[in-house]
Amino acid sequence: MDETATLASSHTEMTEMLLPNDTNNLGRALGGAVLHWMDICGAIAGMRFSNRQVVTASMDHVDFIAPIEMGEVAIIEGYVFNTGRTSVDVKVDVRAENPRTDETRRTTTSYFTFVALDDDGRPTPVPGLECPTEDERVLRDDALDGREDQLRQVVDRYDL
Repeated sequence: MDETATLASSHTEMTEMLLPNDTNNLGRALGGAVLHWMDICGAIAGMRFSNRQVVTASMDHVDFIAPIEMGEVAIIEGYVFNTGRTSVDVKVDVRAENPRTDETRRTTTSYFTFVALDDDGRPTPVPGLECPTEDERVLRDDALDGREDQLRQVVDRYDL
């Protein structure tokens, strides 16, 4: 295992066309389908970063900000923004794109934690995160701030 890996090495972007099997009776994306895509994207980012199999440990609060309409393209993007001893934190954003107009809008954001596994299925150390470029540092800092803001909003919402 390398001692460090870069945020850029984990960057993952997927696309999915929203088809009828993943829609509700309004012709919009089922929340479960969107969460499934986000989990896959986050796991790929975690595997690219750690060079290990990863499993989902947690997913933070999710708000569905805007719908994805049938026929639109969902763009799912994720990257590692923080690490623990055996875990990686991944920010995953979803945007909807109208392929006829090229218009996009933000639909969903969440933060996942994945645990890296060794060949025996036990938690194993992950590399430390490096952000050698200004763009990587900005992404990391935005994700750290965004996660903190999201957690604060959840606490405020539930008056915890």
